[in-house]
Amino acid sequence: MNIVVLGAGAWGTALAISAATQAGESRRVTLWARDAQQAADLKQHRENRRYLSGVSVPQALQIATGPLHGGATALADADLVIVGTPMAGLRAMLTLLASQSVPVAWLCKGFEAPLDAAHSIGLMGHEVRTQVAPQLLAGVLSGPSFALEVARGQPTALVAASEHASVRDTLVAAFHSPTLRVYANDDIVGVEVGGAVKNVLAIATGLCDGLGLGMNARAALITRGLTEMTRLGLALGARAETFMGLSGLGDLVLTATGDLSRNRKVGQLLAQGMNLQQAVDSLGHVAEGVYSARTVAQRARSLGVDMPITDAVVALLDGGLLPTQAVAMLMGRDPKDELL
Repeated sequence: MNIVVLGAGAWGTALAISAATQAGESRRVTLWARDAQQAADLKQHRENRRYLSGVSVPQALQIATGPLHGGATALADADLVIVGTPMAGLRAMLTLLASQSVPVAWLCKGFEAPLDAAHSIGLMGHEVRTQVAPQLLAGVLSGPSFALEVARGQPTALVAASEHASVRDTLVAAFHSPTLRVYANDDIVGVEVGGAVKNVLAIATGLCDGLGLGMNARAALITRGLTEMTRLGLALGARAETFMGLSGLGDLVLTATGDLSRNRKVGQLLAQGMNLQQAVDSLGHVAEGVYSARTVAQRARSLGVDMPITDAVVALLDGGLLPTQAVAMLMGRDPKDELL
């Protein structure tokens, strides 16, 4: 199997390392970097010094760069293409890959920002694919996973979601290993909603932790956040059981509590008095929750779905609320039945 990973950020690199560790005579893994200088650095040092410092890149992992269209490119003879760009780059990449006949899967989690005033609703990855590459056999690889731990070979479980059985089967065959367990799921809507909303909720739990509100408050936020996530997912056509799985509860718990979570870190930094720009700049990586929070809230409002934690995060990110005011807003809501 010839696996090509497009995008040499932390997650793309980590997944390529994991796949290449299993490489044999019947398998080839290529990591494509947009930046030629980064590709050269990867080849020379066998390490992604910007995103995964200290983790060795195996010799079996081939490094490529250059155009992805035309004759001899990294995509030549690919059996599986993995898109490792942030959500903002997914549309352009899927447009470029629209004519591919092999399975394609993306790694990003979030809602695409609305394109313009005429497109007021942001889209999830599978909805973008429907617009720009409707014939593409595609899906998403998601679940609770910090890139650093995957790159180190620490035990991880992921979900391969697609409406196409062939895509699910290919992803499982490509990445299932002694350290990486991959489960198949045909509910791509639920998997993508979970992956998007958990990032927003992690900002809220980071705020909670940064303010020192305690474990009780964190548990309440995670639990009520899972309810919000499920409400939105059901309104979009997902299955409820998906949110009790890896891409729902699993990813939410990891991102809301793990010290490697960039979205949680944003909430902590805001609680410490940084403004949003300072918090984002200090990360050095993309925190998707910052960019998709408003779009999640817009999508929920368009469907009449109540998401108070998400709304509080948006107000906080927009500067409309101070951290303590965001907490007070949530705690001051009228009492209600837990299941509503």
